[in-house]
Amino acid sequence: MNILFAEDDENLGKMVHHLLQKEYGRVDWVKDGQSAYDYSIFTDYDVIILDWMMPGMSGLEVCKRLREKGFKGGILFLTAKDSVEDVVEGLDSGADDYLVKPFKFEELVARLRALSRRVDKPFEEILSLDDLELNLSNHVVKRNGKVIELSKKEYELLELLLRNKHQVLTREMIIERIWGFDTDVTENALDALVKLLRKKVDEPGKPSIIKNVRGVGYKLRDSHGN
Repeated sequence: MNILFAEDDENLGKMVHHLLQKEYGRVDWVKDGQSAYDYSIFTDYDVIILDWMMPGMSGLEVCKRLREKGFKGGILFLTAKDSVEDVVEGLDSGADDYLVKPFKFEELVARLRALSRRVDKPFEEILSLDDLELNLSNHVVKRNGKVIELSKKEYELLELLLRNKHQVLTREMIIERIWGFDTDVTENALDALVKLLRKKVDEPGKPSIIKNVRGVGYKLRDSHGN
């Protein structure tokens, strides 16, 4: 599953994010409501885990706005609010499930497993653009049927670009998603990673599949140059 985790509590966030990554692989973690909304608009998430009370925009407001935008994935609230009225308000906002803090991580995983079975949105197993394919189940990348060996960071960058193949991703967003919020990684490191990935996925004599949008960031280029 492609998961977004929104939690502003630093200690709880670090712990749950770490455990979710061990369970599901790469999981995006944001610390405020506006970022949760922005990430959800630009990335096709299967499930979003929302803290109820966050700076910028509450989880409740994020949930309402995403449903209004037509988001079909699962939404689960994490919150200390446990009254019947709060539960009803959360579910009425468009959430699929509700987990009260404190909770055991095993229960969160069980809720996510159940949620993944009942959401209408089909889970993608293969991300593709023209003849480039990335299999999310076995992490195999192919172009024209030929397997391409990628490093962990190269794979993460390609997955991020494919999930957002119709969007321009800013340098800041890519660095946060690949290296994390608190990283001291520079834009030069990102450019170097892009260069390494291009060497492996591009075809000789043709424009790079990874387009540099000057002053902004990167996006994927299809066979029509878009």
